[in-house]
Amino acid sequence: MSNRPNILLITADQWRGDCLSTVGHPVVKTPCLDAFAETATVFEQHYAATAPCSPARASLYTGLYQMNHRVVSNGAPLDDRFDNIARAARRAGYLPTLFGYTDTAPDPRLHDPNDPALSTYEGVLPGFTVRQSLPEDDKPWLSWLAARGHDPQGFATIHQVSPEDGETISRNAPRYGKDETQTAFLTDSFLTWLKEQDGSTPWMAHVSFLRPHPPITVPAPYNTMYDPEDGPDFVGGTTLADEAAFHPLVAALQARQHLSSHIPGATNHVRDLSRRDLKRLRALYYGMITEVDTQLGRIFNALEALDNTLIIFTSDHAEMMGDHWMLGKGGFYKESYHIPLMIKAPGGAKANRVSAFTSATDIFPTLIDLLEIDPEHAPDGASLLPYLAGKTPLSWRDAALFEFDYRQLLKANPGLFPEGSGSTSVLSRLGPDWHYVHASGLPCLLMETASGSLENKAAQNPDVVMTNLEALLNERLAHNDETLARSLVWDYYSE
Repeated sequence: MSNRPNILLITADQWRGDCLSTVGHPVVKTPCLDAFAETATVFEQHYAATAPCSPARASLYTGLYQMNHRVVSNGAPLDDRFDNIARAARRAGYLPTLFGYTDTAPDPRLHDPNDPALSTYEGVLPGFTVRQSLPEDDKPWLSWLAARGHDPQGFATIHQVSPEDGETISRNAPRYGKDETQTAFLTDSFLTWLKEQDGSTPWMAHVSFLRPHPPITVPAPYNTMYDPEDGPDFVGGTTLADEAAFHPLVAALQARQHLSSHIPGATNHVRDLSRRDLKRLRALYYGMITEVDTQLGRIFNALEALDNTLIIFTSDHAEMMGDHWMLGKGGFYKESYHIPLMIKAPGGAKANRVSAFTSATDIFPTLIDLLEIDPEHAPDGASLLPYLAGKTPLSWRDAALFEFDYRQLLKANPGLFPEGSGSTSVLSRLGPDWHYVHASGLPCLLMETASGSLENKAAQNPDVVMTNLEALLNERLAHNDETLARSLVWDYYSE
């Protein structure tokens, strides 16, 4: 490929697709992404293919739905036979460089049983070289803080904040400042590396930010930037009990959600929180988003002079953040899967808005298309390059497909599920009007897409159920692995 562009993939972990002022959120301020959107294509109906982190990233990096890559949970290995964005970029002459993490558990068949790589889900996607890691223990960031004068004796509680009288959720600031966040740390590292690039060869980088992923804490001024009483109404049931009664999977998620996953040192469950508590937590989450947006502005400013650069901004999955009385991700509600996607094509393209349903599985085939190389497996997604050129593809999906594997919930809470539930895969098909959820052995759901109410309309609309069921079956058949099926053995290398 002549005149190859630079490639920058930015992911911000657990960022909801509606939490951007450029797409109309009534409260969240994202001025840097708003400015970026003025020369980018904004995909307004973009969805993760699954959750949580490792499964979602497997889909993002390989272009495969969970039904094919089979990464069903954090720690489930990614089969080494699959191609991915980094391996593909190497074939095109790039040295893919990572800042952050990919949460990719390695294929255990390629490792000795004593290899420490098999003790964590925090492996690196094959093909990347790591310039700056950010593992779950935060050690590189903490070393950076120590060099800036912070006392290492306090690092075990670095994210814990002082309590506020009478409040379950404290909005006080942590001990580190707005220029000392993990986001600022990775941004500094990337910008230092960027200055080392002399322009003689194109580069590819993946900046994988942790925030706004929990723990939910953020320094001043972001911790008090938003009033907890501001923001849209929560969607879902009137009470926590209404939600639990709606579906066994919801009850199981409620039973598993400990508040400690979002608030360091907390000892209670998410189900113990009041609406007031959830609003205070959400205000902090909004502040975390604006903090990341500020650091993104530093990156965008540094790249202004580099016209031949493809910039992709997205997330791995979303965050319930109080909707349906939940925090975190998983299950079947769309709030867990709707994520942002903005792509700025090389050459200073004009702003473009896309309302069609797009998927995280589309990123890999888009890069393959851009680099003009062949994938080493057949991806499930489709290239977005036509949209970047302001065109509409002749054939495109009319709904989003996302999956969730609940085997861990079944193991932890078997009494909440019917006997013989069968497969632990849940498939969702989200269209403009209807959201259909299919789960073998569990109640199937038909909900109105625009409504956040708890009303299963499957019984009243059997024709709609059948239409969606047929569409899901067709999707499943269409995504049978075609990697070797595309050619006869004697024609394989001639095509």
